[in-house]
Amino acid sequence: MASILIKDTTREQREQIVREALGDDYEVGCGYESTGINYDLYIEGKKELRELNMEANCGFEVAHPEERKSGCNFN
Repeated sequence: MASILIKDTTREQREQIVREALGDDYEVGCGYESTGINYDLYIEGKKELRELNMEANCGFEVAHPEERKSGCNFN
């Protein structure tokens, strides 16, 4: 598997990575309501996928503490 890090990909490759993961219905710049993750930040080279996924996971844990599986430090 090739690297998906921003430093190892072009913008076009990042768009393709997101499209393949979310399906062809995903349009760059058109919201992210279904996932709760703004993948455009990855496509634009501002945040790694790992960071976006961690932020989304922490947001879920804060909203649903009964489902908490790992440790986000929100007190």
